Amino acid sequence: MKIVLMGGNGLIGSKLAPLLRAIGHEVLAASPRTGVNSVTGEGLAQALEGASVVVDVTNSPSFADDAVMSFFTASTKNLVDAAAAAGVGHLVALSVVGCDRLPDSGYMRAKVAQERIIRAGTVPYTIVRATQFFKFVQSIVDVATVGGTVLAPAAMFQPIASDDIAAELAGIVAGPPLEGPVELGGPVTYSMEVALQLFLESKGDARRVVTTAEATYFGTPLEERFLVAGAGARQWTTRFEEWLSEVPARR
Repeated sequence: MKIVLMGGNGLIGSKLAPLLRAIGHEVLAASPRTGVNSVTGEGLAQALEGASVVVDVTNSPSFADDAVMSFFTASTKNLVDAAAAAGVGHLVALSVVGCDRLPDSGYMRAKVAQERIIRAGTVPYTIVRATQFFKFVQSIVDVATVGGTVLAPAAMFQPIASDDIAAELAGIVAGPPLEGPVELGGPVTYSMEVALQLFLESKGDARRVVTTAEATYFGTPLEERFLVAGAGARQWTTRFEEWLSEVPARR
């Protein structure tokens, strides 16, 4: 069947496309670089013609509050409308575990808005909420650094490999729409302090991590399990330590 990957040249899309092609699907990796822009609507109708499934793994180029909200609302509305017009049978969208628990975060508010638009549409859908990517930890430690110390909130952390997310999406694409969210997380839940310290030590980085009640997550207060997948979540197998041992120190 024909599958359109919106954001097909990004981190997840570039991993998902070969998985789907390997099992015989026709895959169109769509992005502004290929003339398909979900924010403006350019090329959407042509890209979705004859598609059975569309997968939305797009991301905003800016995480500023207004910009990210504008991106996800415009992009998702255009995509839902175009998919309905094309008779697409399944819309799969990648979201974030905890997005509905973090209203102080502009990015998370935008993901909630994205989910709301999908639910309000007529296209059968599945929303995949994933925990934070391993690769995202570098940004976390950099933003949380004050002097030579990384200030961590007293919260738990369940990171997941992007390869595992792509593999889960490949399976969901082949199945029926779930008409709701499914949560996906890594195999181990750490304290934020432990996870960030593991990352720094793997890089030979001398910064130390300290848990403090005043620390936030990109400016947003966290409670203990806001970033942890709930009961019944699908857990994958790649451990954070395993990934760290395979990633070059320069990354």
